[in-house]
Amino acid sequence: MDRPGFTASLVAGGVAGVSVDLILFPLDTIKTRLQSPQGFYKAGGFYGVYAGVPSTAIGSFPNAAAFFVTYEYVKWILHTDSSSYLMPVTHMLAASVGEVVACLIRVPSEVVKQRAQVSASSGTFHIFSNILCQEGIQGLYRGYKSTVLREALWSWRQDHVVDSWQSAVCGAFAGGFAAAVTTPLDVAKTRIMLAKAGSSTASGNILSALHAVWRTQGLSGLFAGVFPRMAAISLGGFIFLGVYDQTRSFLLELGRESP
Repeated sequence: MDRPGFTASLVAGGVAGVSVDLILFPLDTIKTRLQSPQGFYKAGGFYGVYAGVPSTAIGSFPNAAAFFVTYEYVKWILHTDSSSYLMPVTHMLAASVGEVVACLIRVPSEVVKQRAQVSASSGTFHIFSNILCQEGIQGLYRGYKSTVLREALWSWRQDHVVDSWQSAVCGAFAGGFAAAVTTPLDVAKTRIMLAKAGSSTASGNILSALHAVWRTQGLSGLFAGVFPRMAAISLGGFIFLGVYDQTRSFLLELGRESP
């Protein structure tokens, strides 16, 4: 990838990610509390919906930038002609690799954020310190497999071959549908990240976590938080792809105009 394109993807991805995460953070908090094992109101209800936002503010830019830089770089390596029938496969592979890389940043941020969301009285740094003291680095990567699987299953929707408004609208609809379908995986991820250290759920076994939810709460438990999740991802897809394309185009145009 050429250097201007690489830099533009880095900055645009970061700006778009921060915009989405901060604007839609209250919806994410409500979703997490609906999925938590202690129940919505015991987890905080509608109180303190910005609990955990420092973790997101710190991790959002590098996470989003890592995804889009990897995404653009893999597309450049594969270099499929835009008219080729392999183009969708190229985008899907590039997005999947991007998610694997981005989750190295996203998961630690997500673990700290979710624990803060269900324990609004505890500060973000206090939670981070407790995880390191009690579980070490591996505690920050609880739910890595479930997060990667969840993201990879709908990463195929990332596509920048049309203009930003078309991308944003298509991303919103595709994202909303994918959000509903992958909600059970999101529930499993939340339960794994929030589980007490040493418990069976904390081991990170996705099927075990899903079975435990099914046994105690049934189908409604597996789809807990589906509506705020759909709303957040649909709106997020619209905002993210629109901001990304517009910002990247602006930066590239600015680079061409610079002497």
